[in-house]
Amino acid sequence: MKRRHFLRAASAAPASLAVSAALPVAQARAAGNEDNGTGPYGELDIVAEFDGPGPSGIVVLPNGRIFVGFPRHAVDHKGATLGELVGGKVVPYPSAEMSLPGNVPAECLVSVHGMTMDRNGRLWVIDDGKRAGHPLQPGAAKIVCIDPATNRVAHKIILKAPVLLPDSHMNDLRVSLSHGAQGTVFVTDSSFGTSPGLVIVDGATQQARRVLTTHPAILPETGFLAIVEGEPRRYIPGHPQLVSGGVDGIALTKDEKRLYFAPLTSRRLYSLSVDLLADPASDDAVLGPAIRDEGEKGVADGLALDDQNRLYTTNYEHDCILRRDPDGSFKMMLRDPRALSPDGIFATADHVYCTFGQWNRLASFNGGTDRRVTPYLLIRFPIEQSQPYDALPLGQKS
Repeated sequence: MKRRHFLRAASAAPASLAVSAALPVAQARAAGNEDNGTGPYGELDIVAEFDGPGPSGIVVLPNGRIFVGFPRHAVDHKGATLGELVGGKVVPYPSAEMSLPGNVPAECLVSVHGMTMDRNGRLWVIDDGKRAGHPLQPGAAKIVCIDPATNRVAHKIILKAPVLLPDSHMNDLRVSLSHGAQGTVFVTDSSFGTSPGLVIVDGATQQARRVLTTHPAILPETGFLAIVEGEPRRYIPGHPQLVSGGVDGIALTKDEKRLYFAPLTSRRLYSLSVDLLADPASDDAVLGPAIRDEGEKGVADGLALDDQNRLYTTNYEHDCILRRDPDGSFKMMLRDPRALSPDGIFATADHVYCTFGQWNRLASFNGGTDRRVTPYLLIRFPIEQSQPYDALPLGQKS
């Protein structure tokens, strides 16, 4: 209870209670009578601070090169929508002509959101094609693969109807090179409206199909409620109070055999066989019964798997990042009041990187008032937390 509310209640209370309430809060509080699970936890390194556009997707190559996406669907900014962090600057990637605003949507990047790295070290990005205040243009929504060894585009797949809808929000993607002659791409369309779906694209033929559009594992949960920065926010279609949508977070196991996914407006986690998903003959009647409900994981936006197939989930209710181990158990990895709308997340061999975009503070969720405060952050934390030194022999307590 905030102090002013406590004092208001005390005015109608017995004199002894009113006297104690008038004391400083620290004196009135019983020792040890506090929630020990709200303070900072874990090791956090700030990799970069951003003014201007907010960051979303993140990929870090084994050689340390860092790529960040800056979508334009919420704010139609004039900066790079895909950038490499070099020498304290955001360098438009793969070129200024492609990353800065252009006149031909099919020839440039419009609004890069999620991104990933395939097992050959290539960068794949999903361009949702949306600019705030503008209708979706033909050729704007696309999948793009860039080879960092040459900084050249290796694949460009334009998304079209019927897999692309007018209210589509192509949000994130993962790529299996074990399926198809040039790989298979899995894209989550969380939807700006109420029509989410999972999109599957053959990299060689560019044939795409949209699946599971009516399955509960894809849809936002009716009546969903989340506590965001201490405020209760409900999911009300057409009247957004919080960042919401259908299938959003996505992660692919290292053997490329299982795909994990979750709706943004949900606390559950699901998975499917990649062999089944990549088979063009698998329709909803086949895929639906094969979905595995993996149980609760808390609210989450981005998902990422490390080399040991441990799943990291971003949690915007508790300003934290959790880890789900293969046995289904969870561990708190990071909790920090600066973890506002943890979004894009990527695991390297030794660190997990995450962007904090403050998306819950956008004007569209706050009565027209933009509550965001720069700088936005890109952070990282170690996959294995450092252990303190101990001069005692192993196993000896004293």
